[in-house]
Amino acid sequence: MSDKINSKITGTGSFAPPRILTNYDLEKMVETSNEWIITRSGIKERRIVEDGTGPSDLSLEASKIALREANLEPDQIDLILIGTVTPDYLLPSTACILQDKLKAKNAAVLDIVAACSGFIYGLSIASAFIAIGQYKNVLVIGVETLSKIVNWEDRNTCVLFGDGAGAAVVSATTEEKGILGTFLSGDGSLANLLHIQLGGAKVPLTKENIGLKQHYISMQGNEVFKSAVRAMEGAAKHIIQKVGLSPEEIDLLIPHQANIRIIEALAKRLKVPMDRVYVNIDRYGNTSAASVPIALDEARKKGVIKEGSNTVLVAFGAGFTWGSAVIKW
Repeated sequence: MSDKINSKITGTGSFAPPRILTNYDLEKMVETSNEWIITRSGIKERRIVEDGTGPSDLSLEASKIALREANLEPDQIDLILIGTVTPDYLLPSTACILQDKLKAKNAAVLDIVAACSGFIYGLSIASAFIAIGQYKNVLVIGVETLSKIVNWEDRNTCVLFGDGAGAAVVSATTEEKGILGTFLSGDGSLANLLHIQLGGAKVPLTKENIGLKQHYISMQGNEVFKSAVRAMEGAAKHIIQKVGLSPEEIDLLIPHQANIRIIEALAKRLKVPMDRVYVNIDRYGNTSAASVPIALDEARKKGVIKEGSNTVLVAFGAGFTWGSAVIKW
């Protein structure tokens, strides 16, 4: 024990909508095949929300599970952080909507727009607030309904994405474990490689331009792939070194689930064997900000993460943004 205030994850939860869209379903929608999708991405199926279901609904279910595990009531949460690029509304934030649904009446609220890195950005912000003594319990969520912003006629993007939510309760502790460190970075000069051109304040969506279908995700896949591997490798190495660990001391690597080839390339560069890498992309696809927390929750519930083990989280997303974290359980 020490007097220093650290932060640790006291509860996790995840939720994916029940509707499953398989590669065979996609074969009937666009010119693609199950083999083509699996070979290039590792994805077999993904979850899709029904009409009328918003990110706040998915977040609510994941948050309830995380709070129950943390043995906390909603009114004990001091801050809600939601990483998402698919908010319920442009205004107000999805964190505001969730606060009301959860009845977390004492919580400050904030959305984080960092795409696939959103959950790790949230962990870093939560840890910082806890370290200075401003908050004791922070609810961090990654949630996406990417099915709402993909062009279902574009086989290069629509096969990749899915919907879901993951949540973690981050609490103050004086124990010498928990979130050992975080690292965040970005490069806005490459924003055009993965973006949505229409629908923001600069170029609003109108009845004249909606036919261009530029209000959906646009991605230059090969360039994103190369940037993702480089950035996640650097972020993982940086945080491992910063907290004083070696790659051999990493018990589990939880990378953003964007593409199995990216995950395998990253593991090879970090010299972490694949049996110490958590992979669930085959069942969920790329759920952006929800990817890491869903995988984290699954790994904990399955007993893959054990007391005293070291886990590295790393993600890369549109922006570009990237980040990493090391957690000692």
